[in-house]
Amino acid sequence: MKKIHDVIIIGGGQSGLAVAYYLRRKGIDYLILDAEEGPGGSWRHYWESLRLFSPAQWSSLPGKLMQGGISHYPSKNDVINYLETYERHYKINIERPVLVEKVYYENKVYRIVTNKGEFRSWSIVSATGTFRNAEIFPEVEHQDIFEGEVLHSSSYVEPTPFIGKRVAIIGEGNSGAQILAELSQHSDTFWITKDEPDYLPDHVDGKYLFDAASQLYEAKRKGKSFIPPSLGHIVMVPSVKDARARGVLKHLPAMKGFTKTGIKLIDGSEYDVDIVIFCTGFSASIDYLKELPLAFRHHKVDTRGTKSRELPGLWMVGYGSWTGFASATLIGVGRSAKATSNEIAEFLS
Repeated sequence: MKKIHDVIIIGGGQSGLAVAYYLRRKGIDYLILDAEEGPGGSWRHYWESLRLFSPAQWSSLPGKLMQGGISHYPSKNDVINYLETYERHYKINIERPVLVEKVYYENKVYRIVTNKGEFRSWSIVSATGTFRNAEIFPEVEHQDIFEGEVLHSSSYVEPTPFIGKRVAIIGEGNSGAQILAELSQHSDTFWITKDEPDYLPDHVDGKYLFDAASQLYEAKRKGKSFIPPSLGHIVMVPSVKDARARGVLKHLPAMKGFTKTGIKLIDGSEYDVDIVIFCTGFSASIDYLKELPLAFRHHKVDTRGTKSRELPGLWMVGYGSWTGFASATLIGVGRSAKATSNEIAEFLS
């Protein structure tokens, strides 16, 4: 019979590593199962020019600073290299590539079914984020008649395939603004937004958001109210500032539907385009939990902090605001991970 681990962490990206760091410090037996071919989690799949909105010093996991200090905004590859170094430095116990297919809860033990066999544990940390197979496409009319190409931002890598094309970018968040900033240098771009884009002040970066998370934590501890800034607002990273200077941060009204050769907007205007990129977000990649006795609401697990309210021994880490303010960021997940490790230690005792 296979060993029953104290904890199995599903997902080897930034959230899984942060939890492992704290479990390791407590001497708790854990194993990470990661579906990726190598370190880096979802960062391995983002577009090449992506840069963090936080300087390196404010983009680090617990225990080890990312190199670059207060003036360097890390690239996608900087983050991947950092996460690889982090794994090696702390000798993180991880197996990959292991794709978790289903999880069952039987006789107070979790049985994890994967493409590499079964694993068992007393507790589970789900840390798979929102990238893998979880794209959100809004419902729009007449997509079936459109003769062009429709993509999600998760498929965008770099601008070469779009050179000389007419591209509609849908979405008023950070990914939409950053992809627009890059493609506008190579293509005719149309930025379509449901709502007015909301830009954070130029000085707001990861340090500011980390401070906001700390204020939120202290306010909750003291029973006070504090409303942190929304991470959905656009952070003015250098590429977006450049787009502003070039005068391309201009948006059009929301999209109503497709035409044969392009898109139609809610104001009745039509634009011929070759490609439509939906930068409309992701939902949690947690389909493997569907066999558990949980009441999923809007594709989310009901939690208090990161701990499941319905099932003992289950934690959800790094999924955004519903599991902790800024918990989907490098700098923000540390607080959630630490609290989770404390709760796991108590549960196992």
